Amino acid sequence: MTEVNYEKPRRSSRMFMRVRVMATGKNTDGRKFRETCETIVINAHGALLYLNQPLENGLLIVLANPFTQEEQECRIVFLGEANEKGQRVGVEFLSPAPRFWGVDFSPADCVAPEEPARPI
Repeated sequence: MTEVNYEKPRRSSRMFMRVRVMATGKNTDGRKFRETCETIVINAHGALLYLNQPLENGLLIVLANPFTQEEQECRIVFLGEANEKGQRVGVEFLSPAPRFWGVDFSPADCVAPEEPARPI
């Protein structure tokens, strides 16, 4: 029997870039937090960053970028391993924010793909 895996295309290209941002929200214990953190990877739709809070997928947080003076509400979509810098947390913006990072992403990176997932 042949197994078919489907690869969902990325919505935007990734950029390995360290950016200090302020994260605020409520952790899994329901406690409010405010933490300065650092990104690992950014893209037009979110980021991968380090946080030192007990979190779970689906929680909402707000990121504030002091460089661009923008705030963006985000959903936690990935929880990775932890190290001395914190837990790796993937977030996606709830609404488009092409200027949040202060980086010009190509126009193709700022729209969602229309095509369905394709077999690999």
